[in-house]
Amino acid sequence: MTQARKVTVVQTGSAIGRPAYQRQTLVGLKLNKIGRTSVLQDTPAVRGMIARVAHLVRVVEAI
Repeated sequence: MTQARKVTVVQTGSAIGRPAYQRQTLVGLKLNKIGRTSVLQDTPAVRGMIARVAHLVRVVEAI
């Protein structure tokens, strides 16, 4: 049985004054406040979302 890879993401920047697509991407990543952490499956879609808001988030670890 293969275990799904996980990635831990922390929001480091504010969504205030950002375009709507960036705010919606943060919500999609289950983030909406600075300091909030989310553990997500490491898929190409999630990596694309992280890349879209890379200036607002930090990848803590990929398991």
